[in-house]
Amino acid sequence: MRASLLAGTAAAALLAVLALAGPLALPDPDLPDYAAKLLPPSAAHPLGTDQLGRDVLARLASGARVTLGAALAVTALGAAIGVVAGGVAGYARGPVDAAISRVVDVLLAVPSTLVALAVVGALGPGLVHLVLAMSVAAWAPVARLTRSHVLTAATRPDVVAARMAGVGRGRVVLGHVLPGAFLRVLAVAALGLGETIIGLSGLSFLGLGAQPPTAEWGQMLAESRYDLASSPWLLAGPGVAILVAVSAAGLLSDWLGERL
Repeated sequence: MRASLLAGTAAAALLAVLALAGPLALPDPDLPDYAAKLLPPSAAHPLGTDQLGRDVLARLASGARVTLGAALAVTALGAAIGVVAGGVAGYARGPVDAAISRVVDVLLAVPSTLVALAVVGALGPGLVHLVLAMSVAAWAPVARLTRSHVLTAATRPDVVAARMAGVGRGRVVLGHVLPGAFLRVLAVAALGLGETIIGLSGLSFLGLGAQPPTAEWGQMLAESRYDLASSPWLLAGPGVAILVAVSAAGLLSDWLGERL
């Protein structure tokens, strides 16, 4: 358990430094230099240059802000909607619970990528549209978990005592029920963060996310496929970054699960 925490924290810290400090210390990631196209890794360009002579490390750092920022936005938005929807369903019960539960069942039955593709198809490509599209499916597992916790917590002695003392429903839910669901939701969100990073990168690879010249890991992978045989370093940077990010999310989720 401690090893998972240390490894996950170290990987997350590395990505945070890359995303926050990298763009401040590295060259302009969008500035082309046609005289330095497809240069191999060197002291001047630790990860080489791409097809337009742009520094790959600089674009990797800039892409970390875009990819990780979008993934965190999807996770936070999905968790917020899921907690509210699950809490309302579990506490209101009756027709409200049935209606929300049916929507959750439908979203869980359909692959999240398919839902995202449908929403992006309706809204058009773009990073903001992609974040909204993936958030549509991201809240369903959180809502299911929150509803289950609320139903279980309704019969706890502290909740029953609070209701008998005349405490309002809103204060009971906010003060007694939802705090207990926080760690569980956090663990599910951390695990879902890795899946979200993969999903964002995959859809950006297809051209549905951030548009050029904005750097994004999935888009960088898409651009590298044309020169993969002669310039494999174009693939290594974003590929390893995605692997590290997904591993960090999985390790931290494992630690949170053990803490529960």
